[in-house]
Amino acid sequence: MVTWILWALILAMLAWMGFNYLRIRRAAKIVDNEEFEALIRTGQLIDLREPAEFHRKHILGARNIPSSHLKTSLVALRKEKPVLLYENQRAQRVTNAALYLKKQGFSEIYILSYGLDSWKGKVKTS
Repeated sequence: MVTWILWALILAMLAWMGFNYLRIRRAAKIVDNEEFEALIRTGQLIDLREPAEFHRKHILGARNIPSSHLKTSLVALRKEKPVLLYENQRAQRVTNAALYLKKQGFSEIYILSYGLDSWKGKVKTS
């Protein structure tokens, strides 16, 4: 009996992960370092982490719009320009932000694969 419950829980977790993956893939394109760096020149680079995290280290040229303030800061973003999002490797904030931006009519949304932790380009540190 316990074995079946464990298998059901594992299956439910896998289904939930798959569902979230499909949702994010419809809202945004997850790109590697090289493609992300090329897009920075024409896009709006947004760091979704909290200000303290941003000031410690961020990608050069990024604007800090914490995910908790995204709704009130939406007017600072232009819908006709690509939006490039990143945070740490966790990717919970970036997922929610991408889904929200898609609902608000943004069509070009890109997410840095594995976040700032995997970034190989220029950064600014405090």
